[in-house]
Amino acid sequence: MFAAYFDCPGGPENLYMKEVMKPDPGEGEVLVKVSASALNRADLLQRRGKYPPPKGASDLLGLEAAGSVAGLGPGCSGRWKIGDAAMALLSGGGQAQYVTVPEGLLMPIPKDMTVIQAAAIPEAWLTAFQLLHFVGKVQEGERVLIHAGASGVGMAAIQLVRLAKAIPIVTAGSQEKLEATANAGASAGFNYKNEDFSEKVLEFTQGSGVDIILDCVGASYWEKNLNCLSTDGRWIIYGLLSGGEVHGDLLGRLLSKRASIHTSLLRSRDKEASSGYQQAFTEEVLPHFSGGASPRLQPLVDSVYPLHAIAEAHRAMEENRNIGKIVIEIPV
Repeated sequence: MFAAYFDCPGGPENLYMKEVMKPDPGEGEVLVKVSASALNRADLLQRRGKYPPPKGASDLLGLEAAGSVAGLGPGCSGRWKIGDAAMALLSGGGQAQYVTVPEGLLMPIPKDMTVIQAAAIPEAWLTAFQLLHFVGKVQEGERVLIHAGASGVGMAAIQLVRLAKAIPIVTAGSQEKLEATANAGASAGFNYKNEDFSEKVLEFTQGSGVDIILDCVGASYWEKNLNCLSTDGRWIIYGLLSGGEVHGDLLGRLLSKRASIHTSLLRSRDKEASSGYQQAFTEEVLPHFSGGASPRLQPLVDSVYPLHAIAEAHRAMEENRNIGKIVIEIPV
């Protein structure tokens, strides 16, 4: 089969499409024929040699996939049959023509949805769902600050905060991105490049601040985050785009607000925990992607690249060009 590949860590120019061994499904696993995958920051880090896959996972790129069931390993329960449309969050291997998935981690593709749209769901939406409900325990009426609001996770989080009847506030780096977040349902948005988002957040919340912060940026935002975090607020860190080294009285400031820091990486969760998130997501969220649901959820696809143009897709994400998800179309 063909897969996205790189021989040594480095820049996007190291990527190419290579013929590799097709996997065989093991005990309790399903073989999925992949029609589309999507790009994530983790793929960029792995390509640079900074984020190896978990032990036992595929060393191929790709944390999500959408396609159809092509084979069943021994011990499968019968929940899936050949030809079923399915999508999955993966620990690796999604940017290839086939991938094996534990059957408990497969999710049905919502009706009336293309595989391109479906490929934009698993990583971004499960990450946002897990951060908001399992880590942050978001409540109705709470205010949630979402950094990188126009990213895949950001756009999913805006809609999930709305679904929870809470109030989404975002940061983004351009007027175009802020307009996209407003269209997705953000109550307010601030350009971190030309205004102090913490002052704007406090102004918008009439001085009370936000109850939850979803932060993929890290070190460079710590003071502003604490400035606009409410008393007893929850600061959830799930990425470190600006690094992790903090200089200053972080603990003192945190203590003065009785605030808490939570951290989460979905990729390194064990299969039992991941299956629990996905079951809850399948039951509580997936029905809202189908026609007639209220409110209706919508994955946002920024662009689609064929697998042989994987290097250009990586460049687009590194340059922060995308609003929503970059999807990789896998050749038949």
